[in-house]
Amino acid sequence: MKKIFFMLGMLGAWVFTSAAQVTIEVVVEQQQYLPSESLPVAVKITNRSGQTLHLGADPNWLTFSVESEDGFLVIKNGDAPVVGPFDLESSQMATKYVDLEPWFVLNKAGRYHVVATLRIKDWSAEETSQPTFFDVINGVMIWSQEFGVPLSPDAMNRVPEVRKYSLIKANYLKTQLRLYAQVSDPSNARIFKVTNVGPLVSFSQPEAQVDRLGNLQVLYQSGASLFSYTVMDPNGEFVRREIFDYVNSRPRLSVDTNGDLTVIGGVRRLKPTEMPRVKMPSEMFVPAH
Repeated sequence: MKKIFFMLGMLGAWVFTSAAQVTIEVVVEQQQYLPSESLPVAVKITNRSGQTLHLGADPNWLTFSVESEDGFLVIKNGDAPVVGPFDLESSQMATKYVDLEPWFVLNKAGRYHVVATLRIKDWSAEETSQPTFFDVINGVMIWSQEFGVPLSPDAMNRVPEVRKYSLIKANYLKTQLRLYAQVSDPSNARIFKVTNVGPLVSFSQPEAQVDRLGNLQVLYQSGASLFSYTVMDPNGEFVRREIFDYVNSRPRLSVDTNGDLTVIGGVRRLKPTEMPRVKMPSEMFVPAH
């Protein structure tokens, strides 16, 4: 009997040692977020156990917890979807990307930390990451407008849904002013999406208008002679993003003869895909017949 207990003890020690050779780390994209802003995290799993790990098959193979450093409860709406089987060979690292914003209510300013727990079913073991810290900060609303969400042709007889666009500016790490766009209901009780639009110079007065398609068009100064132009749909997704240089005249929003919003003035920068292709000398050589 003592020999059996000894063997079980050795087995438990082996599992513990193997699990210790598997590490997990949570990495956030930035240090500060606005309330209800998207919170994408990268979970890095490194396997140095000498064995292949079979992960991702169970719904709870990877779980998250978010806690406030200020003592108030963080409401959890559910478990982030993480299912997707894969094998992780020894000496390899895998990265799992998850957006935690839909699953945790982070609508209060404060200091938070997130912890990830990895469950290894084959070993009946688990490994927990070190806490990763981030801050939720408040911004200043500088513009807002309600709008009716365009209806599809098969829903034209319904009462249109009313939402609200808002522009918010906030000091990121107290050194960089950033512009955010928020889509919400008219009362701000339900926030559909908060999006980081980009850096903003302190003296910039962003121009914002809602076009006839229900999209938000924003033109703002993002550098000394640089203007950023962004178009966003009613779901808070980017439709168009362009850069204009202040050359001879200042870029500004205007309505053309068709009633569409457009940018006039300045010079639009060409995107890499729009740049003309330079042929190599070998491509220009035409052999004689």
